[in-house]
Amino acid sequence: MIEREDVGTDGEIAVLRLAHGPVNAMDVELCQAITEQFRKLVADPARAVVITGSGSSFSAGVDLRRYLDGGPDYVQRFLPALAESFTAAFELAKPVVAAVNGHAIAGGCVLAATADVTLMADGKGRIGVPEIKVGVPFPRIALEVMRYTVGEVAYRRLILGAQTYSPADARAIGLVDHVVGPDELLAQAIETARGLAADVPADTFGATKTQLRREALERTARYADDDDAALLLWSRRATDGWTAQYLESVTRK
Repeated sequence: MIEREDVGTDGEIAVLRLAHGPVNAMDVELCQAITEQFRKLVADPARAVVITGSGSSFSAGVDLRRYLDGGPDYVQRFLPALAESFTAAFELAKPVVAAVNGHAIAGGCVLAATADVTLMADGKGRIGVPEIKVGVPFPRIALEVMRYTVGEVAYRRLILGAQTYSPADARAIGLVDHVVGPDELLAQAIETARGLAADVPADTFGATKTQLRREALERTARYADDDDAALLLWSRRATDGWTAQYLESVTRK
């Protein structure tokens, strides 16, 4: 589900690879695995982390078929697990680099945006947050991650515009930091992570990262009621046909 490889002279870089089905769709189990891996990294000797995907996708976002099949009961388990996975990745006080190897859609985009530096492979991969077209809102932490990554104005345009972007366009709006050749992606991500870990004392980096992200996490906690409203809407969309119609429309393309 998540494969880990420690690289570097002393294994100081932990490379986490999503390996969950053909497009790394996010379900309860993958979200729980992401949370578990990032929580372990808090006390892990690895000094920095690279997260990447497999095949043609970083992650295509929520597994909508699983969501529709599971209905409201599944939503009660899934949405908190999704929020927790974003939180675990976002608050890790170590350097994190995302190596986006292909499509990073909706939740996949948010996961990539939790990183300190995001690299994306040049090519046909798309990245963005079309969640409202699915008919459901993000949990609060996802909004805060996107606001932190691209800023106050751009994040509203991303969320409400519900578009996906080419690597070059994503870089232009600050959604990714660098676009690199597919064959160079992982090596450059590892080198970037190594540089972040080597150039600053670990405790100083961790304290500074915590300071930078504190307000986003505080707002997430302050507006926890937003997630209650999101649960209701996700439960409604699981049965009223909107999301099923959306899924049919995109799978016909």
